[in-house]
Amino acid sequence: MVVRRVMPVIRSEAEQENREFYGLLGFEEVMNLGWIMTLASPSHPTAQVSIMSSDRTAPVTPDMSVEVDDVDAVHALMRDSGAEIVHPLRDEEWGVRRFFVRDPNGRVVNVLSHRRGGEPD
Repeated sequence: MVVRRVMPVIRSEAEQENREFYGLLGFEEVMNLGWIMTLASPSHPTAQVSIMSSDRTAPVTPDMSVEVDDVDAVHALMRDSGAEIVHPLRDEEWGVRRFFVRDPNGRVVNVLSHRRGGEPD
């Protein structure tokens, strides 16, 4: 398995304030679906932070996202380990395949891979 990036997910309704604050740290908006906005470093595009009001297609808002090269294999590994799958493996309309799993600390991790032709999340 290859981890492509890890990013925190900050739950907030203050989209503009967060865009300005993280802009001062060098982040620029790379995606905005209205309910989730991702900011990235132009010089290191995998250095990212997501600001989310709430996850519109899942029962909970994740605490972090981990992009992997093969989400199906990671899902099988997590399921077989007995980890709690919080949101089932599914394809999302914005080009990712993902599932949520709870870590030992109770945090919800969004594990995803991009589908061909999909936009970064």
